[in-house]
Amino acid sequence: MQQNKILIVDDSEMNRSILADMLSDEYEIIEAEDGIQALAALQKGSGVSLVLLDIVMPNLDGFGVLEAMNHNQWIKDTPVVIISAENSPEHMERAYSLGAADFITRPFDALIVQRRVVNTLLLYAKQKRLVGMVEEQVYARERQGDMMIDILSHIVEFRNGESGLHILHVRTLTDLLLNCLIRKTERYHLTMEDIATISTASALHDIGKIAIDDKILNKPGRLTPEEFAIMKTHAAMGAEMLEKLAEHQEEPLVKRAFEICRWHHERWDGRGYPDGLKEDDIPIAAQVVALADVYDALTSQRVYKPPFSHEQAVQMILNGECGAFNPLLLECLSENAEEVHTALENESGRDLRQKKLRGISLETLKNIDGGASQRTLRLLDRERMKNSFYAALTEAIQFEYTVSPPMVTISSWGARKLGLPEIITNPRQDAALQNLLDTNTWEELSQRLRATTPDHPEVRLPCQIRYDGATRWHRVVTRSLWSDDIEPVFEGALGTVVDIHDTHQKMQELEQKASRDPLTGLLNRASAKEQIELRTENDPGSHFALAELDIDDFKKINDRYGHIFGDEILQELGRRMKSSVRRSDICCRAGGEEFFLFLEYNTDIEKTIDRIWHSLCFEYKGCRVTISMGVALGEMVGLSYDALYRAADLALYKAKQSGKNQYIFYDPTMTGTLSTPSAGGPETES
Repeated sequence: MQQNKILIVDDSEMNRSILADMLSDEYEIIEAEDGIQALAALQKGSGVSLVLLDIVMPNLDGFGVLEAMNHNQWIKDTPVVIISAENSPEHMERAYSLGAADFITRPFDALIVQRRVVNTLLLYAKQKRLVGMVEEQVYARERQGDMMIDILSHIVEFRNGESGLHILHVRTLTDLLLNCLIRKTERYHLTMEDIATISTASALHDIGKIAIDDKILNKPGRLTPEEFAIMKTHAAMGAEMLEKLAEHQEEPLVKRAFEICRWHHERWDGRGYPDGLKEDDIPIAAQVVALADVYDALTSQRVYKPPFSHEQAVQMILNGECGAFNPLLLECLSENAEEVHTALENESGRDLRQKKLRGISLETLKNIDGGASQRTLRLLDRERMKNSFYAALTEAIQFEYTVSPPMVTISSWGARKLGLPEIITNPRQDAALQNLLDTNTWEELSQRLRATTPDHPEVRLPCQIRYDGATRWHRVVTRSLWSDDIEPVFEGALGTVVDIHDTHQKMQELEQKASRDPLTGLLNRASAKEQIELRTENDPGSHFALAELDIDDFKKINDRYGHIFGDEILQELGRRMKSSVRRSDICCRAGGEEFFLFLEYNTDIEKTIDRIWHSLCFEYKGCRVTISMGVALGEMVGLSYDALYRAADLALYKAKQSGKNQYIFYDPTMTGTLSTPSAGGPETES
């Protein structure tokens, strides 16, 4: 048989050891040195059956632990026995008010401690059994009540010649519309218990038809005005039947059923019956059932009409062909049209009824202080959320942050990776934790977390994290946690940290490859242009030159030696270009055998160009390679890339036309005529 687990919380190792010796034969013992460690153990769901708690401790005292256990509703399932030398009436009163089950003062006797522990565990075990029994009884009672409502409703359907699914469809659609409505607005102040009650009560919406003559109910043709007047009385008759249940008038189910029976034929514009109510003078329960009733009537076979398709029915309702409805409910129908269709196609009815009954019984249990059931559902829901959140991610640092008490709990693997403890108290003051990120990143993450909402809880933030003496790129993904209050309160966050450093590096490599010529490693035209424009914009006072060049008779080299040899020539020229200029200068292969250089200079640019030109003329494996070059100066043509390139291109054209194997500087006369330029080369020294 599995042993109960007892958590001993005391900052004194001696006290913990004494208590452990007293209890270890009968119970599994775990220990915590302070309140923070205790909460961490409880938060991890370690199956603690009872807590032995000291009051005076560092970091977080015993009262702080009790407050946190109340906030998280752990106190409902996990009893706490205070063991402390602080036995003043004020301390005892405060401990009991915070939910402590017992109070033992030091020095203590082993027999007393053992007896009190046994009694407390037995008391809580009995309480849990009682809660379970009450829950099953409430559930059984609600199930029987629901069955009786079904029987009564189906009697009405049988007399009305309906299929038997009308009641189920109305309930299903009522539930869907109400759940959509509470997400869309807070105007109607509906709880989940209200929704369950209204959905159940919707089954009685046509109970008044019991009093209508079968000949009118099942007439295959159009009703006469007199017959229709009789038919309309079913709304008031149904309400009257419920009103006569004097002993049940205060029951929420009867109140909702009365509203639905009497007013489910009222319309938003006041043109309904029996009372001509309009807009929100019509109870919301009746408004929703009215819409559900009309939709199912349209899509169902009746003695007086064939069924319309789902799409036709929705469109008819939205077009106002079946009367006016609350615009918010029409939005709910329109936005969830496919879900409505699917639910009514697939719903057998049994699962829906069981789900609603369980919901009502749990809400009823809350009123009997059966908080354990509600708290269990809440914990299970949170655990499911954790599991689904973490399961989607692998090899990640997982953590949980809580606002009260301020604490960060890191997964064991993550703590080892970052060199941090698994539990960090007061994270804003922890130097090791704060050193992981720069201040701006911490601030941005904090602001974005607090800007989340229960409907939009996720934050994703790429950032650099420092650990192991290096800085690496990571992505932080968090999901904020909120209280279940009417006005939700931010309670903390679940999170994961994924290392994307390698991905970031690969992206940088890809960006670099995209900006460079794959054969020579020089910048391509687009990237060179971008860098030139950036340089000239940021430093307009400097002297810049652009030299455009290409290999003379390169086609003949390819034809004679082959394209592989031609590629080697291009690669060699690229190497010579990079070695002949400074790192701050820009080397580019514009395409084919065309290249250009962008240079910054102070004085004597002609001497610089002459040196570069001579270094780019070379012999490679017996092949003589010569270069033609055109040079444009920014001070003459302006600093824009386009102006420099056009001018250099004109100068290069002139160099090629003038015999190749030379460089020529652009002058303004080249724009109109190709007159004699300033030139240099083997024949003309510059």
